[in-house]
Amino acid sequence: MINARSVIAILCLFFLTTFAKAQYTVHKMVTVGYTYQNQSFGEVGGKLLFLKNDDVIYRLGASALMGSANSKFAIMPKVSADVLLNFQKDVDFYHSYYFLIGAEGTNKYVAPKIGVTLFGILDLTGGYAFPIGNSGINGKELKGLNVNFTLNIPTVFIHDMFN
Repeated sequence: MINARSVIAILCLFFLTTFAKAQYTVHKMVTVGYTYQNQSFGEVGGKLLFLKNDDVIYRLGASALMGSANSKFAIMPKVSADVLLNFQKDVDFYHSYYFLIGAEGTNKYVAPKIGVTLFGILDLTGGYAFPIGNSGINGKELKGLNVNFTLNIPTVFIHDMFN
């Protein structure tokens, strides 16, 4: 069985080799959200958005999932990789939504996901989680339906808001 470190290393290698081909602009974002994975979790973290043109956008993120599992507080680290796609041309409000394809992984599960995002800021995704080994969290098994609702706030916006 592939462990979490191997999956993370493979995902990072894939995205880093993709980015080596051309010059990308990098934007930082703070993320807050909700994740349902057989249990409800709040999410806080950050993402990097890699942009060359606005037809295909790449994002890498790291965050912490926090919640209660079997009446005990639990925290899990999470990494994610997303590709945002929109090839629509000649529209008035250019690229207001993107289709999202990605994957997320924790030390307990790996979940491929699909969804939609508005401006790359408000994400709604769903997928299916596959457990890593026999580990759950506080006796709760983490496999099956995976739903995410995430707000990605650009750090430029936060900086401008306080100046």
